[in-house]
Amino acid sequence: MTGVKAPWWATIYVLVPIFSGFVWLGMLLGMLLWWIVKEDSVHLFNMSAGQDIAYISDIGALDLQPLFIAMGTVTVVSFTSVFVTERWLRHRGTIARNTSRWQKTLSSLAIIFAVIGMIGLIILTCKNNVDYSTTHNVCLVIFIAGYIISAIFVCWEYQRLGIHYRQYRILAISFWIKLAFIFVEFSLAIAFGVLGHQKKYNSAAVVEWVISLIYTFYVWSYVIDFIPAIRTRHYASKETEIDMVEGMEREARMRGYPGGVAEEQSAYGSTRPIRGHESRNF
Repeated sequence: MTGVKAPWWATIYVLVPIFSGFVWLGMLLGMLLWWIVKEDSVHLFNMSAGQDIAYISDIGALDLQPLFIAMGTVTVVSFTSVFVTERWLRHRGTIARNTSRWQKTLSSLAIIFAVIGMIGLIILTCKNNVDYSTTHNVCLVIFIAGYIISAIFVCWEYQRLGIHYRQYRILAISFWIKLAFIFVEFSLAIAFGVLGHQKKYNSAAVVEWVISLIYTFYVWSYVIDFIPAIRTRHYASKETEIDMVEGMEREARMRGYPGGVAEEQSAYGSTRPIRGHESRNF
């Protein structure tokens, strides 16, 4: 049907990852700006000797901890909901359906590890690196590992989907973006750990900021996955069929059959549905 638009609520699918990414980016920029303009910010009291560049956690442990907790939590909770929504849309067939139980298992594992990563970030924002350094560091590892492993399962699922839906280039594009995220973030995570162990804190801090910024673009990459869910064709076909059936019902009533097409069929003694009124699944 020409001119049919997707329902307004369909855009929410795309807006959620956009929102999550901007909240995360806003948090990072806010913390960075606070550190730059703060008096005596060159060396915060919780920074190590010889360290000139603050870790995100160094800033998040001070005045901005409430912002760190609030915006970090909003980001990961809303982003994790993206994984659940994608599973639901594939189940409904709004986007390319899973073609095997294994694909559904991969999707479920991606959700589970995203939840683990979410929990890791929420705890590390609450447990600062001053009073709870061990817990904070463990949760940092859980956060990074959780989302990297989740991305691995997402890529695996998309690779299997791509075999069955070769006509959908969007699956291949999303696959390669997420695969790049895995390799880049995994490499940077190793570099971050090694530099920290070698007490090269300034270099480690720079790597941590880069890891966090790249995470923003990973969140935004899920916008691509939801584009098929807001294409008008998906909704137009349903509205066309519904309008057709409703129109035939009105015409039957105008011809003197209050019960609609069913009564008209009965009057003619026909066991075959009137053309255009076959049973349809919406």
